Amino acid sequence: MAKLKPEYFQNKDVIFLAQDLLGKILFTKKNGEITAGIITETEAYFGEEDKASHAYGGRRTLRTEAMYQPGGYSYIYLCYGIHHLFNIVVSLKNDPKSVLIRSVEPYKGFSVIENRRNRSSSDKSISSGPGSVCKALGIDMTFNRKSLTGEDIWIEDSGLQYRTEDIASTSRIGVAYADEHAQLPLRFYLKNNRYVSKK
Repeated sequence: MAKLKPEYFQNKDVIFLAQDLLGKILFTKKNGEITAGIITETEAYFGEEDKASHAYGGRRTLRTEAMYQPGGYSYIYLCYGIHHLFNIVVSLKNDPKSVLIRSVEPYKGFSVIENRRNRSSSDKSISSGPGSVCKALGIDMTFNRKSLTGEDIWIEDSGLQYRTEDIASTSRIGVAYADEHAQLPLRFYLKNNRYVSKK
């Protein structure tokens, strides 16, 4: 397997990337422990024109500034002040597109993941849902704005490829405030994988 290069993330087509990232493997190294999960569910956010995006309307704050980095960096934020959510910044600098990682299938560091989540890795809830992904892989605000080609958090190409019919497309979850953009089919998941938040 090979670590994805910055050029991969600097593709402007966020919808393509949200689907192509399925089957890629997300790695973290925290306190010397390496854990990883196969990406099974994503959501695409297309930046300043997307009513569901934190960068809608060109909003630039201390929090959203991470989204304006060039593709290949992480954007972490707290949801409801409780759950960390991990987003991959894509496209070019100052074009704040991103892909939210919603679910992964445990791949490496099973015992560490199980200790963090206090449940068996066979339980799909261990890493299904964006908050669970971060808990399972130890992702918190210390990972914000980090390069995804570094030594703390990175993504590798597993060589897995899927046909169009293997991937489901639905509206995004939890963005009802985004009016008509809430209904856009920008959530993608592997149909035949258990580790998905909702089918």
